[in-house]
Amino acid sequence: MLKKRIIVCLDVKDGRTTKGVKFQNNLDIGDPVEMASEYYRQGVDELVFYDIMASARGRGPILDLISRVASQVFIPFCVGGGIGTLDDIRSTILAGAEKVSLNSQAVKNPDLISQGAKVFGNQCIVLGMDAAKDEKMPSGYRVYINGGRVATELDAVEWAKKAVSLGAGEIVLNSIDADGTRDGYELTVTKLISEAVDVPVIASGGGGKPEHLVKVLTEGKADAALIASMVHSGDYTIGGIKNELEKSGVPVRKI
Repeated sequence: MLKKRIIVCLDVKDGRTTKGVKFQNNLDIGDPVEMASEYYRQGVDELVFYDIMASARGRGPILDLISRVASQVFIPFCVGGGIGTLDDIRSTILAGAEKVSLNSQAVKNPDLISQGAKVFGNQCIVLGMDAAKDEKMPSGYRVYINGGRVATELDAVEWAKKAVSLGAGEIVLNSIDADGTRDGYELTVTKLISEAVDVPVIASGGGGKPEHLVKVLTEGKADAALIASMVHSGDYTIGGIKNELEKSGVPVRKI
């Protein structure tokens, strides 16, 4: 059985790490460079860095900050937010990212996925998706863009399948309903998408304790779990989470 990955997410606003609940009431919680260094020291498998205001403000990625974070970690590092062109992808990778996450920009210009995959390889192109329950959609879940602020007409499962067909090598699936709640991942949509595509699916939104990760990595069939609040709060360490997963029979990479 393939080992499951633990990924820490740093949501960044105005150069500082921030955390909210369901995309609201964000609080400043620290310096992303220092936090990245600490999670790397703890043994996290990967880091994801999201500039949560870039698309809404119509600007590109903050390359200087990306470069400073990349200098502190020697693990896969994915960057999202404001990446709307091939030049943005290139400059983000040159700044030190191994992968780029395309979310709002991919919805607005799906060709960016195929162009990016062709030039940089599928493994570099990650589809970021924010989804929320909506009974009007075929799968029961609708895709949102611009940091969860704008509803689209895209069904979550259909969009996942299309993005993979265009060349996305991985999907980070964030449940808006569960985001920041620490009440557990949204297992239904995670399982639906994990079973619909043949690329790794990373579950995001709702991780609050190790049991939640166990559930989404087994019942939800996710390949990796993205966490934020549970480690940002200091309630858990990466090593502690990995020990709990191992005790529950979930294979993880040892520190």
